[in-house]
Amino acid sequence: MAKRLCNSPKPLFALILPMLLLNYSLSSNAFSIGVNYGALADNLPPPAQVAAFLKDRTFIDRVKLFDSNPDMIRAFAGTGIALIITAANSDIPSLSRLPGATSWVANNIFPFYPATNISLIAVGNEILATADRNLIAHLVPALRSLSAALSAAGFHQIRVSTPHSLGILSASEPPSSGRFRRGYDRVIFAPMLDFHRKSKTPFVVNPYPYFGYSSRTLNYALFKPNPGFFDPVTRINYTNMFDAQMDAVFSAMSRLGYGDVQIAVGESGWPSAGDPGQVGINVEDAASYNGQLIQHVTSGKGTPLMPNRTFETYVFSLFNEDLKPGPTAERNFGLFRPDFSSVYDVGVLRGGGQGGGPTPAPTAASKWCVAAGGATEAALQANIDYACSTAGVDCRPIQAGGPCFDPNTAQAHANYAMNAYYQFAGRHVFNCDFGRTGVIVTKDPSYENCKYGP
Repeated sequence: MAKRLCNSPKPLFALILPMLLLNYSLSSNAFSIGVNYGALADNLPPPAQVAAFLKDRTFIDRVKLFDSNPDMIRAFAGTGIALIITAANSDIPSLSRLPGATSWVANNIFPFYPATNISLIAVGNEILATADRNLIAHLVPALRSLSAALSAAGFHQIRVSTPHSLGILSASEPPSSGRFRRGYDRVIFAPMLDFHRKSKTPFVVNPYPYFGYSSRTLNYALFKPNPGFFDPVTRINYTNMFDAQMDAVFSAMSRLGYGDVQIAVGESGWPSAGDPGQVGINVEDAASYNGQLIQHVTSGKGTPLMPNRTFETYVFSLFNEDLKPGPTAERNFGLFRPDFSSVYDVGVLRGGGQGGGPTPAPTAASKWCVAAGGATEAALQANIDYACSTAGVDCRPIQAGGPCFDPNTAQAHANYAMNAYYQFAGRHVFNCDFGRTGVIVTKDPSYENCKYGP
């Protein structure tokens, strides 16, 4: 729930902002996107080279690891890149008790943090899909005890969550019918979502239109023009499968009373090569999906049931991984080859080359400023306070009764206030910095009667 709008003094960063602007470079990251860094390959470069490449050559500012490999964690020290590390599935029973969680933190966090910017600990991966009753029963206790262990150690900024496949849903079409699997809804997901609400941490899902498309729905899956799919309950016509999958998750959460919990995208991607005869598996379609995905999740537009949101998102994946089992496609999800050459261009490379951003630079009149995915509620509130305390910035639309008051969340109100400041201050890149929690988008985040400038 959003707090006060504009009656507190300007935060500290507002006082030092003019000094920061002098050093701000137009080549700075204009959007926030993450990538999954898998290592099931025998030809990958050393982790230190990977970290340096991402920091110096790309706009990628978040990385998700599938384990807690110390060499990988150490490689990102000093880069500023936000890191998700993963506790193994087999660790979950011991993590469910505070002594085990405390020991895990001592071994896997203390040696590296804060030199390495560990942002979140993923407790296992897609645990419900394992059907292991022991792991499932210990999952929520593990989230709680690991969070408690981090707090006791003073690591209050490190979040705790666990990624889910969309197999957690028993219904998803149309999106309004979304619900969690019977037997898990009240026993597992209600207490889990209660944990996320209280700890202000995201519910992490792995939506993959790739695993749900057919030749008939290919354009719908790839964000390409299509007639869409109509939800008769909400009267919404969905024009891409990603939004439909996300809104199905939101519907399931809302049925349990937790529609206010933030959602993050732990994995989503599209392969660039597959087995003979596979429709839609090629470089062009992979570039189409991942390029549109990056634009979409960072645009601030949200989804039909979650308007005006950005989503902390991790594209799958950084490299093609030649040792992954299964069909050919499984080994060809990478944005890059092991020599760091691009498999295709989605605009994540800095300066020239194969791209420098998610889209070509737009004209000033087609830019808006919104909050970056993953910004804390405290940072969003500070941005609201600063923007709304600036003479000439009108924040009445996000006050009670205003056309932009709903949804009444810090994220939605910050999006409006930050953009109002950005438009008023001159639409320079640095006007959307906000302590590196702002992002410039090229899709109008306006919705219903809530109109963003200019």
